[in-house]
Amino acid sequence: MAVVANNGSMFGPWVQAGMSLWWPAMLGLLLLFLPTYYKLAGTAWASEEQAHGPFILLAVLWLVWRDRQRLANIREEAKPVSGSIFLGLGLLFYIVGRSQNVPLFETFSEIPILVGVILLLRGLKTLAILWIPIFYLVFIVPIPGPILDALTGPLKYMVSDIVERLLYAMGYPIARSGVLLTIGNYQLMVADACSGLYSMNSLTAMGLLYIYIVQHQQKWRNAVLILAVLPIAFAVNILRIIGLVLLTYYFGEEVGLGFLHKFTGYVLFSFSIVILVGFDMFLGLFKP
Repeated sequence: MAVVANNGSMFGPWVQAGMSLWWPAMLGLLLLFLPTYYKLAGTAWASEEQAHGPFILLAVLWLVWRDRQRLANIREEAKPVSGSIFLGLGLLFYIVGRSQNVPLFETFSEIPILVGVILLLRGLKTLAILWIPIFYLVFIVPIPGPILDALTGPLKYMVSDIVERLLYAMGYPIARSGVLLTIGNYQLMVADACSGLYSMNSLTAMGLLYIYIVQHQQKWRNAVLILAVLPIAFAVNILRIIGLVLLTYYFGEEVGLGFLHKFTGYVLFSFSIVILVGFDMFLGLFKP
Protein backbone atom coordinates (compact mmCIF):
# COMPACT_ATOMS: atom_id res chain seq x y z
CA MET A 1 0.00 0.00 0.00
CA ALA A 2 1.49 3.36 -1.04
CA VAL A 3 1.30 6.53 1.00
CA VAL A 4 0.41 9.57 -1.06
CA ALA A 5 1.35 13.08 0.19
CA ASN A 6 -0.99 15.75 -1.11
CA ASN A 7 -0.26 19.45 -1.33
CA GLY A 8 -2.60 20.23 1.52
CA SER A 9 -0.77 18.09 4.06
CA MET A 10 1.75 19.53 6.44
CA PHE A 11 4.54 17.66 4.61
CA GLY A 12 3.26 18.48 1.12
CA PRO A 13 5.57 21.44 0.46
CA TRP A 14 8.60 19.41 1.46
CA VAL A 15 7.70 16.56 -0.87
CA GLN A 16 6.95 19.02 -3.68
CA ALA A 17 10.42 20.50 -3.35
CA GLY A 18 12.08 17.12 -3.60
CA MET A 19 12.98 17.09 0.04
CA SER A 20 13.92 13.43 -0.25
CA LEU A 21 17.31 14.79 -1.30
CA TRP A 22 17.73 16.16 2.20
CA TRP A 23 17.36 12.90 4.09
CA PRO A 24 20.91 11.60 3.45
CA ALA A 25 22.27 15.03 4.40
CA MET A 26 20.21 15.19 7.58
CA LEU A 27 21.26 11.66 8.53
CA GLY A 28 24.89 12.63 8.04
CA LEU A 29 24.46 15.76 10.16
CA LEU A 30 22.86 13.72 12.94
CA LEU A 31 25.71 11.22 12.91
CA LEU A 32 28.21 14.07 13.09
CA PHE A 33 26.66 16.26 15.75
CA LEU A 34 24.62 14.03 18.06
CA PRO A 35 27.85 13.10 19.91
CA THR A 36 28.69 16.80 20.10
CA TYR A 37 25.30 17.68 21.56
CA TYR A 38 25.55 14.76 23.99
CA LYS A 39 28.89 16.09 25.21
CA LEU A 40 27.53 19.64 25.53
CA ALA A 41 24.50 18.33 27.46
CA GLY A 42 26.83 16.97 30.12
CA THR A 43 29.17 19.97 30.21
CA ALA A 44 28.32 23.47 28.98
CA TRP A 45 24.54 23.02 28.79
CA ALA A 46 24.43 21.56 32.29
CA SER A 47 25.62 24.88 33.71
CA GLU A 48 23.47 27.88 34.52
CA GLU A 49 25.62 30.04 32.27
CA GLN A 50 24.95 28.20 28.98
CA ALA A 51 21.73 26.34 29.74
CA HIS A 52 20.11 28.16 26.82
CA GLY A 53 21.85 25.85 24.32
CA PRO A 54 18.98 23.33 23.87
CA PHE A 55 16.48 26.18 23.46
CA ILE A 56 18.65 27.63 20.69
CA LEU A 57 18.53 24.33 18.82
CA LEU A 58 14.75 24.08 19.21
CA ALA A 59 14.39 27.67 18.01
CA VAL A 60 16.50 26.94 14.92
CA LEU A 61 14.40 23.89 14.05
CA TRP A 62 11.21 25.90 14.51
CA LEU A 63 12.47 28.74 12.30
CA VAL A 64 13.30 26.29 9.51
CA TRP A 65 9.93 24.58 9.87
CA ARG A 66 8.14 27.93 9.81
CA ASP A 67 9.71 28.77 6.43
CA ARG A 68 9.02 25.37 4.86
CA GLN A 69 6.49 26.79 2.37
CA ARG A 70 8.91 29.46 1.15
CA LEU A 71 11.65 26.84 0.83
CA ALA A 72 9.34 24.55 -1.13
CA ASN A 73 8.55 27.25 -3.70
CA ILE A 74 12.17 27.98 -4.55
CA ARG A 75 13.49 26.85 -7.91
CA GLU A 76 17.23 27.29 -8.32
CA GLU A 77 20.48 25.57 -9.24
CA ALA A 78 22.95 24.23 -6.71
CA LYS A 79 26.37 25.82 -6.22
CA PRO A 80 28.75 22.85 -6.14
CA VAL A 81 32.02 24.81 -6.03
CA SER A 82 31.19 27.22 -3.21
CA GLY A 83 29.25 24.49 -1.42
CA SER A 84 32.24 22.15 -1.51
CA ILE A 85 34.51 24.88 -0.15
CA PHE A 86 32.25 25.60 2.83
CA LEU A 87 31.64 21.90 3.49
CA GLY A 88 35.36 21.13 3.36
CA LEU A 89 36.17 24.04 5.68
CA GLY A 90 33.49 22.95 8.13
CA LEU A 91 34.68 19.34 8.12
CA LEU A 92 38.23 20.54 8.77
CA PHE A 93 37.02 22.48 11.82
CA TYR A 94 35.06 19.44 12.96
CA ILE A 95 37.96 17.00 12.59
CA VAL A 96 40.38 19.28 14.45
CA GLY A 97 37.86 20.06 17.17
CA ARG A 98 36.79 16.45 17.63
CA SER A 99 40.26 14.91 17.55
CA GLN A 100 41.92 17.59 19.70
CA ASN A 101 38.97 18.04 22.07
CA VAL A 102 38.41 21.70 21.17
CA PRO A 103 34.66 22.34 21.72
CA LEU A 104 34.90 25.76 20.05
CA PHE A 105 35.97 24.27 16.69
CA GLU A 106 33.77 21.18 16.95
CA THR A 107 30.59 23.13 17.68
CA PHE A 108 31.33 26.04 15.34
CA SER A 109 31.93 23.62 12.45
CA GLU A 110 28.17 23.09 12.19
CA ILE A 111 27.74 26.55 10.67
CA PRO A 112 30.03 26.21 7.60
CA ILE A 113 28.94 22.57 7.17
CA LEU A 114 25.27 23.61 6.99
CA VAL A 115 26.11 26.43 4.57
CA GLY A 116 28.01 23.98 2.38
CA VAL A 117 25.20 21.39 2.40
CA ILE A 118 22.59 24.01 1.49
CA LEU A 119 24.68 25.37 -1.38
CA LEU A 120 25.37 21.85 -2.67
CA LEU A 121 21.72 20.79 -2.56
CA ARG A 122 19.83 24.00 -3.34
CA GLY A 123 21.73 27.25 -3.80
CA LEU A 124 21.92 30.89 -2.77
CA LYS A 125 18.18 31.62 -2.57
CA THR A 126 17.66 28.88 0.00
CA LEU A 127 20.69 30.11 1.93
CA ALA A 128 19.25 33.64 1.89
CA ILE A 129 16.17 32.32 3.73
CA LEU A 130 18.07 30.13 6.17
CA TRP A 131 21.05 32.33 7.01
CA ILE A 132 19.42 33.76 10.14
CA PRO A 133 18.71 30.33 11.71
CA ILE A 134 22.21 29.18 10.74
CA PHE A 135 23.84 32.29 12.22
CA TYR A 136 21.75 31.78 15.35
CA LEU A 137 23.72 28.58 16.02
CA VAL A 138 26.67 30.75 17.06
CA PHE A 139 24.99 31.10 20.46
CA ILE A 140 25.51 27.41 21.24
CA VAL A 141 29.26 27.65 20.63
CA PRO A 142 31.08 27.42 24.01
CA ILE A 143 33.12 30.53 24.80
CA PRO A 144 36.82 29.66 25.31
CA GLY A 145 38.25 30.11 28.80
CA PRO A 146 40.83 32.83 27.95
CA ILE A 147 38.14 34.95 26.28
CA LEU A 148 35.84 34.40 29.26
CA ASP A 149 38.56 35.51 31.67
CA ALA A 150 39.30 38.61 29.60
CA LEU A 151 35.63 39.61 29.51
CA THR A 152 34.40 38.60 32.95
CA GLY A 153 37.25 40.28 34.85
CA PRO A 154 36.36 43.91 34.02
CA LEU A 155 32.63 43.12 34.24
CA LYS A 156 32.99 41.72 37.77
CA TYR A 157 34.76 44.87 38.95
CA MET A 158 32.16 47.07 37.31
CA VAL A 159 29.25 45.11 38.82
CA SER A 160 30.88 45.12 42.27
CA ASP A 161 31.46 48.85 42.13
CA ILE A 162 27.90 49.68 41.04
CA VAL A 163 26.33 47.37 43.65
CA GLU A 164 28.47 48.89 46.41
CA ARG A 165 27.64 52.45 45.41
CA LEU A 166 23.90 51.79 45.16
CA LEU A 167 23.63 49.94 48.48
CA TYR A 168 25.82 52.50 50.24
CA ALA A 169 23.59 55.28 48.92
CA MET A 170 20.62 53.35 50.36
CA GLY A 171 22.25 53.38 53.78
CA TYR A 172 23.57 49.82 54.02
CA PRO A 173 26.90 49.10 55.79
CA ILE A 174 28.76 47.85 52.74
CA ALA A 175 32.37 48.06 51.59
CA ARG A 176 34.27 46.66 48.66
CA SER A 177 37.75 45.33 48.02
CA GLY A 178 38.11 44.41 44.39
CA VAL A 179 35.24 41.99 43.71
CA LEU A 180 34.77 41.17 47.41
CA LEU A 181 31.72 42.82 48.98
CA THR A 182 31.46 43.10 52.77
CA ILE A 183 28.04 43.85 54.19
CA GLY A 184 27.41 43.53 57.92
CA ASN A 185 29.07 40.31 59.08
CA TYR A 186 29.09 38.72 55.62
CA GLN A 187 31.55 38.70 52.76
CA LEU A 188 30.45 37.87 49.24
CA MET A 189 32.62 37.51 46.18
CA VAL A 190 31.22 38.40 42.78
CA ALA A 191 31.99 35.24 40.80
CA ASP A 192 32.31 34.85 37.03
CA ALA A 193 28.69 33.71 36.76
CA CYS A 194 27.59 36.95 38.42
CA SER A 195 29.50 39.21 36.04
CA GLY A 196 26.51 39.42 33.72
CA LEU A 197 28.34 38.07 30.69
CA TYR A 198 26.32 34.88 30.54
CA SER A 199 23.00 36.62 31.06
CA MET A 200 23.90 39.10 28.33
CA ASN A 201 24.75 36.22 26.00
CA SER A 202 21.49 34.43 26.76
CA LEU A 203 19.33 37.53 26.49
CA THR A 204 21.06 38.54 23.25
CA ALA A 205 20.13 35.15 21.80
CA MET A 206 16.52 35.37 22.95
CA GLY A 207 16.25 39.06 22.04
CA LEU A 208 17.47 38.54 18.49
CA LEU A 209 15.04 35.65 18.13
CA TYR A 210 12.19 37.87 19.30
CA ILE A 211 13.20 40.68 16.93
CA TYR A 212 13.47 38.25 14.01
CA ILE A 213 10.05 36.76 14.73
CA VAL A 214 8.16 40.06 15.09
CA GLN A 215 10.01 41.65 12.12
CA HIS A 216 8.84 45.22 12.55
CA GLN A 217 8.59 47.23 9.37
CA GLN A 218 10.30 50.18 11.04
CA LYS A 219 14.04 49.53 10.79
CA TRP A 220 14.76 52.10 13.51
CA ARG A 221 12.59 50.13 15.93
CA ASN A 222 14.50 46.90 15.27
CA ALA A 223 17.80 48.75 15.64
CA VAL A 224 16.80 50.32 18.98
CA LEU A 225 15.67 46.93 20.29
CA ILE A 226 18.99 45.34 19.34
CA LEU A 227 20.88 48.15 21.07
CA ALA A 228 18.70 47.78 24.17
CA VAL A 229 19.37 44.07 24.72
CA LEU A 230 22.76 44.36 26.41
CA PRO A 231 21.89 47.31 28.70
CA ILE A 232 18.72 45.50 29.84
CA ALA A 233 20.68 42.32 30.61
CA PHE A 234 23.36 44.26 32.50
CA ALA A 235 20.84 46.27 34.53
CA VAL A 236 18.83 43.17 35.47
CA ASN A 237 22.03 41.41 36.55
CA ILE A 238 22.79 44.36 38.85
CA LEU A 239 19.33 43.93 40.40
CA ARG A 240 20.04 40.24 40.89
CA ILE A 241 23.32 40.86 42.72
CA ILE A 242 21.70 43.51 44.91
CA GLY A 243 18.91 41.08 45.74
CA LEU A 244 21.35 38.30 46.67
CA VAL A 245 23.43 40.66 48.81
CA LEU A 246 20.33 41.84 50.69
CA LEU A 247 19.05 38.27 51.13
CA THR A 248 22.39 37.34 52.66
CA TYR A 249 22.40 40.44 54.86
CA TYR A 250 18.91 39.83 56.26
CA PHE A 251 18.63 36.03 56.23
CA GLY A 252 22.18 34.65 56.15
CA GLU A 253 24.42 32.87 53.67
CA GLU A 254 22.28 29.73 53.44
CA VAL A 255 19.45 31.76 51.94
CA GLY A 256 21.43 34.20 49.81
CA LEU A 257 23.89 31.66 48.42
CA GLY A 258 21.67 28.58 48.39
CA PHE A 259 18.79 27.62 46.15
CA LEU A 260 17.73 31.21 45.60
CA HIS A 261 21.09 32.00 44.03
CA LYS A 262 20.29 29.92 40.95
CA PHE A 263 16.54 30.51 41.09
CA THR A 264 16.90 34.30 40.93
CA GLY A 265 18.97 33.86 37.77
CA TYR A 266 16.10 32.16 35.96
CA VAL A 267 13.52 34.58 37.34
CA LEU A 268 15.45 37.68 36.35
CA PHE A 269 16.23 36.26 32.91
CA SER A 270 12.48 35.88 32.37
CA PHE A 271 12.07 39.40 33.73
CA SER A 272 14.60 40.63 31.16
CA ILE A 273 12.48 39.18 28.36
CA VAL A 274 9.39 40.88 29.79
CA ILE A 275 11.26 44.20 29.93
CA LEU A 276 12.40 43.82 26.31
CA VAL A 277 8.86 43.08 25.13
CA GLY A 278 7.52 45.97 27.20
CA PHE A 279 10.14 48.30 25.74
CA ASP A 280 9.13 47.14 22.26
CA MET A 281 5.50 47.98 23.03
CA PHE A 282 6.62 51.40 24.27
CA LEU A 283 8.50 52.02 21.01
CA GLY A 284 5.33 51.07 19.15
CA LEU A 285 3.68 54.23 20.56
CA PHE A 286 5.93 56.35 18.38
CA LYS A 287 4.70 56.50 14.82
CA PRO A 288 7.19 57.37 12.06
